[in-house]
Amino acid sequence: MKSPFETRLPFELDQSADTSRLTAHGGVPLLIEAFRVSGAAAMLDERVAIKRRKRGLRPSELVGGLFALWAGGGERCEDLALLREDTALPLLLGHALPAPQTARDFLDAFDQPGPPLWQGASASVPSEGDRLQGLDAVNRRLIAFLQERAPQPSATIDIDATIVESDKRAARPTYEGCTGYQPVIALWAEQDVVLADEFRDGNVPAYSGNLRIVQRAIAALPPGIERIFVRSDAAGYEHELMRWLDAAGHGYTISARMWPALLAAIKAMPERAWQIEGEDAEVVRSWAEVAYVPNNRDYRPDASTPARYLCSRIVRKQGTLFADGSSVKHFAIVTNRDDPPGGNGLDLIRWHRGKAGTVEPAHDVLKNELAAAALPSQRFGANAAWFRLNVLLYNLLSAFKRAALPPELHRARPKRLRFVLFNAIGKVVRHARETLLRLCSEARRRLADAARLALATGPPPVPRAA
Repeated sequence: MKSPFETRLPFELDQSADTSRLTAHGGVPLLIEAFRVSGAAAMLDERVAIKRRKRGLRPSELVGGLFALWAGGGERCEDLALLREDTALPLLLGHALPAPQTARDFLDAFDQPGPPLWQGASASVPSEGDRLQGLDAVNRRLIAFLQERAPQPSATIDIDATIVESDKRAARPTYEGCTGYQPVIALWAEQDVVLADEFRDGNVPAYSGNLRIVQRAIAALPPGIERIFVRSDAAGYEHELMRWLDAAGHGYTISARMWPALLAAIKAMPERAWQIEGEDAEVVRSWAEVAYVPNNRDYRPDASTPARYLCSRIVRKQGTLFADGSSVKHFAIVTNRDDPPGGNGLDLIRWHRGKAGTVEPAHDVLKNELAAAALPSQRFGANAAWFRLNVLLYNLLSAFKRAALPPELHRARPKRLRFVLFNAIGKVVRHARETLLRLCSEARRRLADAARLALATGPPPVPRAA
């Protein structure tokens, strides 16, 4: 067996700490600069009134400290104690970093219980206090900033809820059997930003109040959007929501609940009605348009033009079965769209599936690459603020990528941004009354220079048509 000294790497730890002004997060200040350039930081100070000490941190500085923590890879309030050991970072940010207890006190101030927006037999969704509403206004400012820098003419809004598991005493049982919370978000797919979020207890059904979420999301869109579409899973299969979208002229595709009458209509279709979508060694996939109108529930304004029901069928080959013992599975969507991109229902079915590549990855980033799953409190309002602040950072990252970084980084997830830019080693130097940041990588310095220039100057002018 080898001696331990033969397997150790060729270095020793110095027993003294380096007290020079070094930072392991040299790229994080660029993100905070984008927060200020967007106008979101100023709006936060204006809209979120928090009592503070005479020389205490402003709300935007407290939030900037949390953003710096999460962008660098920290998750919890107590991680701020470790971040505060970085004495160079506050010099670059222009303010101190909050202590863990200061951050907790700030979050607790958002616990402002109000009357319920939705009330069920054993669950409810409370209304938001003025401070949470202030964070919503800040989010709209960030979205407007992104649209100013990288405009999009249309908006596809994807709605989805997720479970945030928690063992806190205040957490409620979820439909999966664990305890936790079940927030819902509405994502603008073209811009990869969350238009609206609503924090909910774990026992609140996912189908509760989705019209309210959609209306909030559409209200958060900047002016000038030409077309609006909505995609949702079966939680959005509510006639009230679909009636409203019809009346407003917005297109939608929503997963239909497989009621017995719908399933019977699907099974009654002749085999010739099915069109092959594709097949592999295990299954054959087909699709068809189903002639189906819910009994006495036709939610279209004109009963002579009912919504379209499009069905997918998956059949196992060679008599093999799915895990539930069946050999055939059916899925259906309902849509009011008569203008599929490619001219038939299959295009709409595939377009609807695109939701899995937008809002579901957003949930993954919020919970696993930022800090949305590391809820800090027993207080509902504090946790709601924590989740919304993570949404704000998600949107800030989207705006920062598109407004300041090269195209190859526009789809980069936070873990890649940490490696490429945020967690760059740098040294802070005071020279000729200036604060200088010397990054220890020429490639990162060039990237940081270009990002600051893009944030300061804005997008290039659009050439006029001849």
